[in-house]
Amino acid sequence: MFTIPLYDDNPTLRPSVLTWLIIAACVAVYLWQFSLPTRAGEAIVYSLGVIPAVLFGRAELPPQLQMVPGWASVFTSMFLHGGWMHLLGNMLYLWIFGNNVEDAMGHGRFLVFYLLCGLAAALAQSLIDPGSTIPMIGASGAIAGVLGAYLMLHPRANVRVLLVIFFYIRLLNVPAVIVLGLWFALQLLSGWGSSAEEGGVAFWAHIGGFVAGIVLIPLFKDRDVPLFGAPQSQAFQVMPASHISRGSVPPVPRRDHSPWDDEDRPRGPWG
Repeated sequence: MFTIPLYDDNPTLRPSVLTWLIIAACVAVYLWQFSLPTRAGEAIVYSLGVIPAVLFGRAELPPQLQMVPGWASVFTSMFLHGGWMHLLGNMLYLWIFGNNVEDAMGHGRFLVFYLLCGLAAALAQSLIDPGSTIPMIGASGAIAGVLGAYLMLHPRANVRVLLVIFFYIRLLNVPAVIVLGLWFALQLLSGWGSSAEEGGVAFWAHIGGFVAGIVLIPLFKDRDVPLFGAPQSQAFQVMPASHISRGSVPPVPRRDHSPWDDEDRPRGPWG
């Protein structure tokens, strides 16, 4: 058995321009990474990824790898990914949840919000081991902030989840509070059980980004957008897989109702 979230049931009032631009930028950057020779691709990860020891001035990259200042790598790292699955997983979650968060605050504020959540994510992971020489890359810290914001805006919204049990394939409506709550609980459990000295998933970046999204959403959303919005469909409704269509949700304006990779961290040139 496995489940895959596909889309939510929330309509939007504004086009999700920034969400699509971020997705396009991440895909374009990954295609550029993919086109590079292996050693050049590894060098890009060290040059543009977040390295805690470099960020806090405890180490310096070799001159040939110094493409941007240490602080700027916090932002460049958000557009790098370590593989197709890393990229696709991040972009799927951004596509599902990003449009409603962008709709709640507008394009300009969404961009600032997204970057601040990515900053919080990078700092959360870096502070766990400020002497680490392992680079962090990926958009998942910033996207975790989007997930945290979505949880505050639409906890009762339903996420259409593809449920596959052998040959039984159905769509299931699962409330966002369950989907995102379980995701965050998994990050916490994994974060406590992982070592910051080992490469792999930067769980504390996910946690930091998610918490930042929760804290920042009341400051960034439009005044007329309530928190804890009403659902648009019935929870736990089961539908045939033939209903996989985001456009099947009736266009009910949200504001008529009342009241976010894995972070791939390969070993660095220090060994």
